[in-house]
Amino acid sequence: MEKQSIKEIRNLFDTGEISEELFLALKNDERKGVQQLLNRFENKKRKERELEEAFLKMSTYENKCYKEGYQLIAGVDEAGRGPLAGPVVAAAVILPQEFKLPGLNDSKQLNESQRNSFYSIITEKAISYGISIINSKQIDAINIFEATKTAMNEAINKLQPNADYVLIDAVELKGLSCPSESLIKGDTKSISIAAASVLAKVTRDRIMKDLHKEYPVYKFATNMGYGTKEHLASIDEFGITPYHRKSFAPIKDLI
Repeated sequence: MEKQSIKEIRNLFDTGEISEELFLALKNDERKGVQQLLNRFENKKRKERELEEAFLKMSTYENKCYKEGYQLIAGVDEAGRGPLAGPVVAAAVILPQEFKLPGLNDSKQLNESQRNSFYSIITEKAISYGISIINSKQIDAINIFEATKTAMNEAINKLQPNADYVLIDAVELKGLSCPSESLIKGDTKSISIAAASVLAKVTRDRIMKDLHKEYPVYKFATNMGYGTKEHLASIDEFGITPYHRKSFAPIKDLI
């Protein structure tokens, strides 16, 4: 039987049409290009297995809730507690029990392309999701911690149907209409919280990019309102915008 060309073999790998019989036969193929294709394929499969295992591990809290009879489990997270400018954004999301998205993690562990891709998948597949935005004036009026809790509560209240159990990243919320659990570093432990972190982060980043168009000298599109050296230099030179948090140092020291 005539050997297939490396190009033909590569095409079979790329299209997923490689048979187990051919795969085993290729292990004895001495061509360097074939062995490179095998290594690439095996590394890809290993990475996929690792992501599957990580996703399963991050489903532990959700699966525990399902076993206890809860059906609508919401994850809640926020983005933007630390910046000097812009809003704090919270998201709540209820994922279906069969939801599967290997690679989903804390939004800060993902690149922008991954976050945007996951945002589209999550918003399309979610049973329900809610997003709340608390602007800088509200943050200054009630402090960032209270603003964060307000945003989280508002996001939860936007869910339709309502959640029957809530998993929250780090913050304890009182007065909810259902049981809840606060998880330290929850965005790395729960797929629901990780999904909420993606929705919150992408939403806030888009807001900051819009603010950048209005105030380009502050480079909000890249620093997202955080106190980078360049951002602080712009504040020294141009002052503050209506979107800066006047209750945050060093801005409050300049007023």
